[in-house]
Amino acid sequence: MGFLKRAGRHLAALGLVLGAGAARADDLLLPVPTVTIYPGDTIKAAMLRIQAYPETFKARSAVVDAPMAIVGRVARRMLLPGEPVPVNAIDDPRLVSRGTPTQIVFEEQGLLITAVGAPLQNGGLGDVIRVRNTDTNRIVLGTVMADGRIRTGDR
Repeated sequence: MGFLKRAGRHLAALGLVLGAGAARADDLLLPVPTVTIYPGDTIKAAMLRIQAYPETFKARSAVVDAPMAIVGRVARRMLLPGEPVPVNAIDDPRLVSRGTPTQIVFEEQGLLITAVGAPLQNGGLGDVIRVRNTDTNRIVLGTVMADGRIRTGDR
């Protein structure tokens, strides 16, 4: 079975379609938006399709070459239909936003202390960010957890 048939079957399983036009085995297959994606939008598989580019295609900047590297991420700037997605145009989703009150958690040897803090930076899962304790005005470092809380103390 040819490369394009195998690729087409895998892409269909992901919910992506191969763009119009006959693609050759030596063509470069890149994910491109099917609709305009605005900054802050979460990218879904339905918003993408695979487009074939000639082997000699050179993008202006580094572009994403795998659909799964885009799906679930957030657009940092407007992404236009049919255009390859630059690597620096997507970002991980934010769990914590700068200035938005969030819970700070300190847990060690059965002791659990919680407080309200104001993050001084945006952060995604696992990011170490600075956060100001709103009760004491002290700035501490903490790790962003999956539920949007910030864990401080020994890691």
